[in-house]
Amino acid sequence: MAAGGGTRAIVAALAANLTIAVLKFVAFFLTASSSMLAEAIHSVADSGNQILLLVGGKRAKKAASPEHPFGYGRERYIYAFIVSIVLFSVGGLFALYEAWEKFQHPHGIEGAFWWVPLAVLVGAIIAESFSFRTAIIESNHIRGKQSWVRFVRNAKQPELPVILLEDFGALLGLIFALFGVSMTLVTGDGVWDALGTAMIGLLLVAIAVVLALETKSLLLGESATKEDVQRITEALAADGTRIIHLKTLHLGPEELLVAAKISMGASETGEEIAKGIDDAEQRIRAAVPIARVIYLEPDIERVQASQL
Repeated sequence: MAAGGGTRAIVAALAANLTIAVLKFVAFFLTASSSMLAEAIHSVADSGNQILLLVGGKRAKKAASPEHPFGYGRERYIYAFIVSIVLFSVGGLFALYEAWEKFQHPHGIEGAFWWVPLAVLVGAIIAESFSFRTAIIESNHIRGKQSWVRFVRNAKQPELPVILLEDFGALLGLIFALFGVSMTLVTGDGVWDALGTAMIGLLLVAIAVVLALETKSLLLGESATKEDVQRITEALAADGTRIIHLKTLHLGPEELLVAAKISMGASETGEEIAKGIDDAEQRIRAAVPIARVIYLEPDIERVQASQL
């Protein structure tokens, strides 16, 4: 459900951004507003990012190979990290550069098409609101009782947090652009347009940094959530097995590696130990279905006790 929800949110955002990007470019060509140009490039960057997320999701489904025995699940993390780079460079830095240029040579919005940026921005806010609503609905399926900040920080599926932050940033950016354009029209001073552009740039840089930090953590390898670790622990201990140590690692958003050393009775035969391990694996998979790769190492109770 998470993967499908992520795809629906991506497609909704992509459709909105492609349409909005065209309208923003039209508004820029008619008015030469730097806020409109920054927002147009922002929408182009977002559209490219959503395509990257779709490509990452498709590549992550490739079957494991001898060179990559644990599969390609982390492709989704890699493409999410690329998204943060694109948002920082193409979106944020371009907007800041454009703002600097406009501060150096400010000019008002003139001509018969002064109303176009306002109409485009209001329409874009409505369209982005629908896209943001889709992302919120899909995220709520897996967010549970977590706060939004905690959800973004803890989510193992990168697509929904990325779309949430992009849509949130897009809405704020549109409000900043509307502020800059409106004040420029009222005062005739292009400095306001430059200020709105600078605010958009700073916003995009901040969002890109947050995304980069979160996806970097996923790329390095994160353990299972506390809830999943608790379920695995309870599943292992269900028959009285004592856990010596337990480690987990996400191989991808829906793939978890579980490795544990567990105690076995000194009098148990090899057949009994093998059956105990098989039973433990079944309990773990029943408790946490994404536990795809499980390695359990048995240790003799009396030996382990002497080591302590």
